[in-house]
Amino acid sequence: MIKKKENKTMQWAKFIIVTLLYLLFLYWVESWMGLVVLPFIYDAYISKKINWQWWKDAEGPTRFIMSWVDALVFALVAVYFINLFFFQNYVIPSSSLEKSLLTGDYLCVSKVSYGPRIPQTPLTMPLTQHTMPLFGCKSYIEWPQWEYRRVKGLGKIEQNDIVVFNYPAGDTLVSDERWQAADFYQMAYSFGQQLVQVDTHIDSLSTLQQRQVLETFYNAGKEYIKQNPNEYGDIITRPVDRRENYVKRCVGLPGQTLEIKNRIIYTDGKALKEPQNVQYTYYVKLKAQMPDELMKELSISVEDITQLNQLGCMPLTKHAAKVLKARKDIVQSIQLNEDAPTGDLYPLNARTHWTRDNYGPIWIPAKGKSIKLDINNIAIYERPIRTYEGNDLEVTADGKIIINGKQQDSYTFKMDYYWMMGDNRHNSADSRYWGFVPEDHIVGKPLFIWWSSDPDRGGFNGIRWHRIFSWVDNIK
Repeated sequence: MIKKKENKTMQWAKFIIVTLLYLLFLYWVESWMGLVVLPFIYDAYISKKINWQWWKDAEGPTRFIMSWVDALVFALVAVYFINLFFFQNYVIPSSSLEKSLLTGDYLCVSKVSYGPRIPQTPLTMPLTQHTMPLFGCKSYIEWPQWEYRRVKGLGKIEQNDIVVFNYPAGDTLVSDERWQAADFYQMAYSFGQQLVQVDTHIDSLSTLQQRQVLETFYNAGKEYIKQNPNEYGDIITRPVDRRENYVKRCVGLPGQTLEIKNRIIYTDGKALKEPQNVQYTYYVKLKAQMPDELMKELSISVEDITQLNQLGCMPLTKHAAKVLKARKDIVQSIQLNEDAPTGDLYPLNARTHWTRDNYGPIWIPAKGKSIKLDINNIAIYERPIRTYEGNDLEVTADGKIIINGKQQDSYTFKMDYYWMMGDNRHNSADSRYWGFVPEDHIVGKPLFIWWSSDPDRGGFNGIRWHRIFSWVDNIK
């Protein structure tokens, strides 16, 4: 009798603790619709009207199978909940942030640092981003689509933070896996330039005429992709939170004016300190093969050597360039790559003559702030206005800007925006190529590297022991 009373007291204690934690969670996410779950929590601990674990009374294989199903479902729900609101694993897939973060680094990403997003696409398979493994089909259902809302976090994005976010230009892409990593807009403009012949040099045209020619390129390229499904598949779209995850360094904050002059980033006229391991490409001529020990010392990857063999240049930190320059037995010559390609930078539908090393100035939109619009700057801000903030925007043949059916000469932004760049400055597809990152694309902040393995070196030798459990905030 006493034991039964103790068990009842324990059940009430568990119920109270679980209920309080759950109510705190609902208060945090500001969603009291979750109160409908409370009767089920009460039943699970106190009234026990529903036999939640009926399979424990079964015999034979039913009990064995259901015990595994129960454990698997619980694990999936728990991991999905943790990934959604607290922490998520992320692996560095490319060299865009090297040598600050390396290919093969596994990051623990905090959702609470900037505040987790309430899921915009709630019906999705746990542990997938957008595609079902093996099957190759979508891992989510697009309906319902909830409006963007972010729970209060521990802080805000600060300049030089390394941030994980959804790829902004990933709203449109092709379904063929061979081309999914490519930027759809870059593809369309590139194809269009090859298909459409222009009688006059584009730089001799007015800004409005240049825009019209560039839009003709885009439309022609898009139509070409559409008419070749065997090569590219279908043109598809993805919701914000189902787009690829990218990781870059935030170099520009909402409301700042950013400019790159001779590779140095300036915000509001002040030079931004370069990361310690920032990289640029150098033209390098070798006398002899680079020893593996030296490659390991300078974190030079096989990918870097492949680029050197194909293009004659490779990404290096200033320290690595200095060390190689001193190795007269291996290096014949080394010179900074100061080439200035133009034409594939954001915005694609304007001729700015900006380069990856000399870019801007460009004002970064901030929530509640307004900007005067004209034909000279509309190309920069039309994607935030139209695509990210859901307005109908049109530029007429005579250069008038029509937003939601009314002629406008200014616009007030609804969200904050950020400027993200990789530390591997000459080998990074970043905001210079696809523009602003809206606040609703922000995923979280990497806290620490929990595992790191060199893809060029297998087995035990490939483990980067010195990087394991190192804090990302210490990587400056």
